Amino acid sequence: MTRTQTLAIAALATAAFAAPVLAGDIYRYTDTEGNVTYVDRPTGAPTEERVPISSKPTDPSQVQARLQSRFDRNPADAGEPEEDPPTRAERAEAERQRVEKCQQYRDQLETYVTSRRLYRETGNGEREYLDENEVLEARSRAEELVVEYCD
Repeated sequence: MTRTQTLAIAALATAAFAAPVLAGDIYRYTDTEGNVTYVDRPTGAPTEERVPISSKPTDPSQVQARLQSRFDRNPADAGEPEEDPPTRAERAEAERQRVEKCQQYRDQLETYVTSRRLYRETGNGEREYLDENEVLEARSRAEELVVEYCD
């Protein structure tokens, strides 16, 4: 990975996490060597485009209500049979599977971040390249899975 690519990824990550705080514009352009660069001010480059970033505040009361409903849920009240607690072997197997999934999703995310172009295979075995929105969506989903399985 080149220094420019590393900086671009860092800029994108910073922009993604700081956008709600800064609420500024982010611009993306490709230089003559094909390196993608993200900046906070327009440069006038012919390939420059504004990156659409949107966010909305989280409603703490809704989050709290969702969490509380999960903790308050009683299987006996819902008509579900209570389950026996998992055995040590079952817990160990579940942990092994979680670690395996964590590594799988970390590898997948790394591929999504470092690959120049992403594609999916069609039914007849041909490659269909993802557009920028599909790539961002795939990265976002991979990040969610890493958080879910690696925390």
